[in-house]
Amino acid sequence: MAVYQIWLIVAIVLVIIEICTAAFGSICFAIGAGIAAIAAGLGVGLTWQIIIFAAVSLLTFVFLRPFMLKFMDRKSKDVKTNADALVGRKAVVSERIDASQMTGRVAVDGDDWKAVSENGEVIEKGTHVEIVKLDSIILTVKPV
Repeated sequence: MAVYQIWLIVAIVLVIIEICTAAFGSICFAIGAGIAAIAAGLGVGLTWQIIIFAAVSLLTFVFLRPFMLKFMDRKSKDVKTNADALVGRKAVVSERIDASQMTGRVAVDGDDWKAVSENGEVIEKGTHVEIVKLDSIILTVKPV
């Protein structure tokens, strides 16, 4: 087996590890192994292949990894999911909201949630409301 093939196998294994971890660590070494494979294919000696592998891995680790971490982190911030995504949404009162009688439900996206009024006022059935807070499974709403 030729040396460049070994470098390619190392690079492929490191890419597979990167796919499983997504930490942008092993991809830096995979790039280094890929460049070392190219150097081996061009007939560069083993000592220089190792130096090229180390240098390229270090450079990508120092310059590429922080950029990729920043890019990936920027996309994942402030994405509300599940029940947290309800705050700020509009809903329709499906059962009269009255704190004195402990009643009140709202419908949002086909789901029916227990609801209370933000300031304790009575809100009639059919009124459009905005969800201002989520407390466990109870929505706090205000009329729109």
